[in-house]
Parts: sequence; structure tokens; C-alpha cells
Amino acid sequence: MVQKYQSPVRVYKSSFELIMAAYERRFPTCHLIPMFVGSDIMNEFLSEDGAVHVVERRCKLDVDAPRLLKKIAGVDYVYFIQKNSLNRRDRTLHIEAYNESFCSRIVIHEYCCYTVHPDNDDWTCFEQSASLDIKSFFGFESTVEKIAMKQYTSNIKKGKEIIEYYLKQMDDEGITHLPRWTPAPKQLQECPTSTSTHSVSPAQNIPTITTSDGHGSRDGPPTSSSPPEALSSTPDDKLDADYIKRYLGDLTPLQESCLIRLRQWLQETHKGKIPKDEHILRFLRARDFNIDKSREILCQSLTWRKQHQVDYLLSTWNPPQVLHDYYAGGWHHHDKDGRPLYVLRLGQMDTKGLVRALGEESLLRHVLSINEEGLRRCEENTNIFGRPISSWTCLVDLEGLNMRHLWRPGVKALLRIIEVVEANYPETLGRLLILRAPRVFPVLWTLVSPFIDENTRKKFLIYAGNDYQGPGGLIDYIDKEVIPDFLGGECLCEVSEGGLVPKALYRTPEELESEDIRLWTETIYQSASVFKGAPHEIVIQIVDASSVITWDFDVCKGDIIFNIYHSKRSPQVPKRDALGAHGITSPVCNNVQLIDKAWQLGRDYSMVESPLTCKEGESVQGSHVTRWPGFYILQWKFHSMPACATSSLPRVDDVLASLQVSSHKCKVMYYTEIIGSDDFRGSMTSLESSHSGFSQLSAATTSSSQSHSSSMVSREPLPMSDSVCPSLTHPQDLKSNPDGLLRLSPSFWGQHFSTLYTLRPPVFLRWPPSWRLPFIREAVGTAAIETESSDSTT
Repeated sequence: MVQKYQSPVRVYKSSFELIMAAYERRFPTCHLIPMFVGSDIMNEFLSEDGAVHVVERRCKLDVDAPRLLKKIAGVDYVYFIQKNSLNRRDRTLHIEAYNESFCSRIVIHEYCCYTVHPDNDDWTCFEQSASLDIKSFFGFESTVEKIAMKQYTSNIKKGKEIIEYYLKQMDDEGITHLPRWTPAPKQLQECPTSTSTHSVSPAQNIPTITTSDGHGSRDGPPTSSSPPEALSSTPDDKLDADYIKRYLGDLTPLQESCLIRLRQWLQETHKGKIPKDEHILRFLRARDFNIDKSREILCQSLTWRKQHQVDYLLSTWNPPQVLHDYYAGGWHHHDKDGRPLYVLRLGQMDTKGLVRALGEESLLRHVLSINEEGLRRCEENTNIFGRPISSWTCLVDLEGLNMRHLWRPGVKALLRIIEVVEANYPETLGRLLILRAPRVFPVLWTLVSPFIDENTRKKFLIYAGNDYQGPGGLIDYIDKEVIPDFLGGECLCEVSEGGLVPKALYRTPEELESEDIRLWTETIYQSASVFKGAPHEIVIQIVDASSVITWDFDVCKGDIIFNIYHSKRSPQVPKRDALGAHGITSPVCNNVQLIDKAWQLGRDYSMVESPLTCKEGESVQGSHVTRWPGFYILQWKFHSMPACATSSLPRVDDVLASLQVSSHKCKVMYYTEIIGSDDFRGSMTSLESSHSGFSQLSAATTSSSQSHSSSMVSREPLPMSDSVCPSLTHPQDLKSNPDGLLRLSPSFWGQHFSTLYTLRPPVFLRWPPSWRLPFIREAVGTAAIETESSDSTT
């Protein structure tokens, strides 16, 4: 397995020239790095104007490894080749290194870069990446990997200390400023002199030979190659070490690397918004910084958040009055560590009455809103206290807990809430203080504890009776001034006292079902299962020609083929059996087949779109402008890949490969809408700002916008002129393609158009009258500005 490392951006508050002078003092050896025995210059090149200086060294390392392992390998030292390419004109230093010893058994590649800070010319940025691939090593592969990772991480920690040590040494010598490089006078350049006593060779870059698995390898002498672009600049979206320490906490170098790599993966696979760094870090901690496992549960959680619109919960959820009156829980100041404090008087709460009056789903939604509020308060306290706060403390008072609380439906609701919170809010509970636990508590704990993660259980502190009042009790975790009054403190706690819910507020299961309060169904999306030989189909009746059918769907499991058909005949919805396809029970009736087996393609119905193959994890948005009235059938059909086929989305496959899904079952989550011909004015199906990027799992989002009626659109692009686009006044609103056609920026849309449909892409817009209703299209190819055809013919 290839081990990779990616550092955050490390910032030195010193000029590039001072950092370079400090860096040069590390050679030929450095007493601060005991394993660095020495180095010899192999090649050196200095340009005529002195701007470019390339040095290639052979470095000798004394690796701290067991003597037996060194004896088996037959060496006492290992050798690395390091090439430094300094460009004084651009103020950059690129460092590449690879192992010379055991290069056929072990492949090590490191790339470092010093650049000027993008916002301050007097500061310097440093980035570092490395990869380790142990192919074979006399049966000690695992041992060598551990030794290599240990040695490398220890040197990473010393890296900044070493530079700062030599900066201080220079400061003691009175060197506090070095001038920037400037071109030499012309007359001096005509007679260049070389100060190097070593052999001179042209500047070369160490090659990275990309293998089939995407990892670099070294074989043979260096040849010309360009350094990776990933570290050649410092874009704003990169994480720097100071930011990580201030807002995320003290992380080890490998933990920082995992965070940066997972964040980079999300940036590549999500076209828009990505989760906050704190959110990503929680999922990494929940899986002990195993990137593959963290990525899997994070992707599942993002899909869940999108499906149930959890991002909008705080602004849309209005708790019923019953919760205000009888739910005995609420936020109450913070603990000694600055964590938000949530108080829950579970013993005073009538769980049975709440479930009977509200239903399980409303209680779950309320708990989710509490967790969302907790995330917001953590972010707020991080800014207030000046240190990272990523979790909260929960204080649970069990006085009054009895057998009534062990009512089976109530326990079932509690277990489901725990399951959902554990899956989607990992590492948010910093500490759980359980006070005044009665004798019945062990029974409840036995039922609940198996559903709680082991790391979470370690955060539980349980006190029986009044033990919480003594040493090691509540006073150790909460300031005396904020201990609630009902626990003997002086602070008035505004949390409801709970009490029995009046039976007059109870509702029957039928009433709860008819209220449409179920969280899982209160969403614009619908879920459907697609089986081998049993596609899922929906019918849309179109009365007016030139209407627009829009769709947005995610392929949650398996690969499917998406088709659109038209028929003048109304398909008959078949009667459903107790068992679905293949004898599988389908309680939600989420597989419907409408096309009669007796129908013939071309006679009874026709295909109006080319089939679209969609991979697992893809999000697909698109639209179809209808040409005839009648019945349009949208079909999701099972697609089986050939055994020898390879996936076009390797990153997503890596994430989802471990999921245990049926080879004959797919699942899609879809939403459709019809826009009438009177309201339709245009569509842009791949507008980047409209993508549901927070939940996209695929490396490339598929946009299907191939079929718009040719009778509506002229193929001649309009020339860009004041008469055509009178509202375009800012050059930044335009992006020109190589063929001269133009694309409008997302900010321009918001300034000049009123939206008809913005819930899900594609986005439909009403145009200003001065534009004479142009139709703007951005398809798979180039974007163009086009006008409606006055004499439309087909």
C-alpha cells in the first residue's frame, strides 16, 4: 500500500532571501538532524545572470533501525538524491528527493517548495508532499514502513525549528536583512564568471513516472520533467499550519496530512460548497484518521443531509408547542473548557407522552435541530475563547427516572435517535455527565449502550445519588456560577421542568401518519429501487407542447441507464403484489413498471432522448423541451457492467467499493418538475453555482441537456455588442472561450435576472425585455448566446 503525506502551508514571517540563507546553513550536514550524516554535491548549475541556481546532492542518512534489519539489508547507511532548484528572480525554491538505496524495492519521493506569501512579500510559505511505496524488503515490509513513517514524521516536526534556529543564529550575527536579487548591469553580463568548482550540467527536474495506479516511481537517472502544479503556488483555499492550530487544534503531521488529502478530494469531486474543515475533521477522528473509512461515512452523511435538507433545519424547523411545554432540555452557558453546555432533565420528561403526542419523527427532527445548534455554538465559542472548540458537554439529570421511561416504543425511538446522531454527528460529544442515576438506570444502560460508539462511551461520567456534589464531581467540569439551581447551584436554569403530557394531546397512529410529519418523507426527493429486469418508471402527462420536464437525481447504489420515452397512450399502473420483484418485500412501494410488455418500441412508444449511463455516486441534472403532448415516461434501468470494464470514476469507486450492495439492485433518489411553456424562457443546466455541490459524490457531475427542440433555437450565435447586451458593464461578468463565444458569470445572473425555479438545477430565468428573449445554453461543449428563431421549422 502506498503511504502519502501532504503538509499544510507553513508560513515564516521572514523574507524569502533570509529563509534561503538559513536553509543553506543545513549543508553539508546539520547537527540538529542526527540521522543526516553528510552530503556531497554531484552537479551544480548557475545561470549567466545568477538568477537560477541548481544543486544536486547525494545525501547520506543513518536510519534508526534495528541492527538485525541493517545486517540483513547489508548496509549501514542509506543514500538519497536531492535536487534544489532556486530561482531568485521568481523567488522560489523547488526541492525534489528520491531514494538511491534499494530503489528497486522501495520507492520514496519527496517534493518541497518555498514561495513568497501571496499576501505579504516579506513572508515565505513552505509546502511538502511525499509518497512511500514498499514493494518488497526481505519479508520485513511492515517493519520498514513503520520505521520510515516514524523517522519522517519526527523530521517534519523539526523542519520549522531548524529554520528558526538558523534565523536566530543569523540575527545574533547581525544579519537581519538581505537584498532581493536584481539583474546585473549589461556590461557585466557580457563577461560571466563561474564561481563553482564542480561540474556544471543543465537544470533538470527529477522525473515522476506515473504508473497505472497513479503513483510516482523512480527508475534510472533523472530526465526533464515539470514539477507538480499542486505546490507551485499557494491558492487561498489551502490550509496553513497557523490556521489549523488556531481553529482545529494540535494535530500530528500525519493527521494534518489526512485532513488536507480528504479536503482536497472533496474539492475535486464537489463542484461547489464543501463541508467545513471542523466537520471533515470529526469524521476523520471517528475512524482514527483512516482516510478510506472516513471518506465512506462522510459521503453517506452528505447524501443523508441532502436528501432530508438538514442544512436548512435551523431556519425551517418550528417546534410544536408541546415541545416548548414538556421537553425538558435546553442550552445553558458553557463548561470550564468553553464547550457549549446542554442540560437534559430526562427523569422529569414524559417520553411516552411526547411520542404519543408528536410521533417519533418529530422528536428525531427536534434532536437534529439541537445538534445543528450545537455545531453553530461550537463555532461561536471558538471565536469567543480564541481556541478550537469542536464538541459540547451534555448534562443529563436522571432524578425521577422509572419504569415508565422503559416503555418499549419510547426506547425504540431513543435507539433510532442515537443511531442517526452517531452516524451523522460523530465526535460532537465532548463529555456526558449523568447525574442522580437511580436503580433502574442499569436496565436502560444495558439496552442503549450497544448502540453507542466505544469512543463515545469513554466520555460518559455517571454519578449516583449526590456523589456529583463532592470532589471529582460537577464542580470539576462546570464553574460554580453556572451550576443549575435544581442541582444545588446558584444559576437559574430556564430549561422546562417537563411533566406529564395531557392525554388530550395524544394522537392516533393514523393521525400522525396523515400529518405528513415523517422526516424521511418530508423531502422534495423520492427514492426508488431498480432491480435487474425490473426498472423504475414514472409517467408525466404533457398537455401543452414545448413544456419543459426537469429532473435531478442521485445514483445511490449501482449503475443505471436513464431513458425518456413518449407515448400517445396512457400507461396503466400495474396492481402491486404483496411481494416486489424477486420476492423482495417493498413496504414503500418504490419500484413501479409502466411500460406494458406487449408494447413495441417505435409503434406504441418512442425514445426521445439518447440513453444516459450513470455511475454509482453520480448526481445528474437536466431538462427536456417537449415537442408533442402526451405521456412521457422517465425510466431508470439496471445496468450491468462487463467483467473486464473499468470505471471512469476511480476515486468514487475507491470510496464505495467496500459497501455491501446487491449485484442485482440499484437505488436512485430523484426529483422532477414540469415548467409550462408560458413560463419557460431558458435553461442553464450546468451552471456551477447551482450545483448541489455539498452532496455530490462523483468526480464529475453529469448534466443531461441534449434535447431541446431545434425549432426553438437558432444556431447562429449573436455577436457581442451594446445593442444585444445592454446590461453587461463589468468585464469580470464575461469569460471568453477560445472560439470567441461568451459565458456569463454566476454573479451576473443574480444581478440581472429574476428566478422562476431555483430549488434544484437546472435553473430557469426570466429575461429583461431589452434582451428580446434570448436563449442561453451551456451544454457539454462550448457555451453560446443564441436567439429564438422567428421562423421555426423542424
